Amino acid sequence: MQVETGDALEVVGVLVSQLKLYSSKLPAVVPFSVVPGGYKPSPEAVAAYEQAVSRFREQAGASAFRRLCDSLVESLEAFEAGWVLKAVQSLLLSLDLLEHMQGEQAIRLAPAEEGRLREYRSSLQKILPGKNPELEGAGKGL
Repeated sequence: MQVETGDALEVVGVLVSQLKLYSSKLPAVVPFSVVPGGYKPSPEAVAAYEQAVSRFREQAGASAFRRLCDSLVESLEAFEAGWVLKAVQSLLLSLDLLEHMQGEQAIRLAPAEEGRLREYRSSLQKILPGKNPELEGAGKGL
């Protein structure tokens, strides 16, 4: 089976939704006593995430999309460990790779697919810390 751009975006979409669901269940502030072990996703969520990554890796084979496999596997490993930020960063890297591949003309993104890519990026960025209004202007100096 030949992997298409829509297939790659579908996998990223599944992973983004799993991360959104998991991150919505995390407390806003994690007590320091919990940090060593962390909060881990449910075994069912990990299995769904792993299945999506596995299926994509099998289908990507020797296609141009095989370049995404490493970042998707990194995201899976981070998700399994409960490291939300690392999982988000790995998926953002996957989106960057897709955009780079489009720039190299290795793949073609239809306008609807470009919209999905922007939507996924926005969803992932909302998971990252520092999106709160009370932090507006933080880090910009005096």
